[in-house]
Amino acid sequence: MDDVSMTAPAALLFGAFLVKLPALVRNRHDILLRAVCGLLLVASLVFLLAAVPTVAAINRISGVPNLAAPMVYAVLTAFSGACVVLIIIWRGGTTEATRRASSFCVIAYGLVIIALIVLFILGDAPVERREDLDTYYANTPFIREMIVLYLLAHSVASVVMTVLCWRWSLQVKGVLRVGLLLIFGGYILNLGFDVAKLSAVGARWVGHDWDTLSTDVARPLASMAAPLVGGGFILPLVTQRVGIGWRTAVRYHRLATLERQLTGASGSGTSAVAIGPWASLELRLTQREAAIHDAIIGLRPYFDSAIHDEVHGQALAQGHPPDRARILADAAMVAAAGAVQAAHPSRTTLVEGKESVQPSTQADDLVQMSLALRRSPLVHEACRRAALSESSNS
Repeated sequence: MDDVSMTAPAALLFGAFLVKLPALVRNRHDILLRAVCGLLLVASLVFLLAAVPTVAAINRISGVPNLAAPMVYAVLTAFSGACVVLIIIWRGGTTEATRRASSFCVIAYGLVIIALIVLFILGDAPVERREDLDTYYANTPFIREMIVLYLLAHSVASVVMTVLCWRWSLQVKGVLRVGLLLIFGGYILNLGFDVAKLSAVGARWVGHDWDTLSTDVARPLASMAAPLVGGGFILPLVTQRVGIGWRTAVRYHRLATLERQLTGASGSGTSAVAIGPWASLELRLTQREAAIHDAIIGLRPYFDSAIHDEVHGQALAQGHPPDRARILADAAMVAAAGAVQAAHPSRTTLVEGKESVQPSTQADDLVQMSLALRRSPLVHEACRRAALSESSNS
């Protein structure tokens, strides 16, 4: 029988794991990314094991009727505990309190998993039940306790997750809040799953048949909850990576003018190291920044404090803030130094009577200098005058 309600979320969650796998390979030491990928893999395993064809295969291959049940319950319990641990670490970082809470959760859910296995061994479930084991064995000693234990463990995790995610969502904004609300919604559905299952089991205890709650209500709720929970954990990570990539691309593009100005003045290439056409944008940015720093060092004998002071004063007179005036003055001095170097490429010391001022090499300042070289009339005029001055002195 094709159990789409289980195999579809299993495939979806495993697909999300595969999407994140390249990022995990590139960032092996990212604890949060490793935890999320592990969570996706475990979640997909839960649904794969719970699918009726898988249940039948496990029972048939093992020769033990209903062996799939404790396997599903154990993996689901591990997933529940892992979600709680992840949200604790995600919110609290690596503080001592966080470590204690995480350790307590790991120990508690580890003991539950052991208890589930022991109870199954002690119990007697000779009749294979692929879809309704929870209600069929609701009154069987030890098997009954196993069923109630896994449901209670899952319910506790669901309550903890809904409370933590809701409270945290009230304190944050943006994509993180969206992710938390997705997890919150997923665990609201998981609570519905727990209520439906416990209600069906409890009905059996008093002689009623509410099995449809377990088979026809609980399973679809779990299927809908899984993508919400997985998406809630993935979304902030994905958008964070995209945001980092976008900022890297913008910085790389904006530094192009400064790199051309400096390397054109010195007659050097962007780098002595070839990185190839498939190099990452992060590596290209690092290379560009290194080339700029090296070129600035090479221009030191040509920096002229008179040009810097003149442009700085003009910028202040035009109403620019002090920080902006400093950036414009640095850019003008760099542009003028490039013009002077073109006329005297072999200079190694500052010309007598000139004072040198070193431009800022802070990452953000370099970006602003590059933009000033492209757009500022003050910088363009200073560069033009320096070039004319060198021509008349030659």
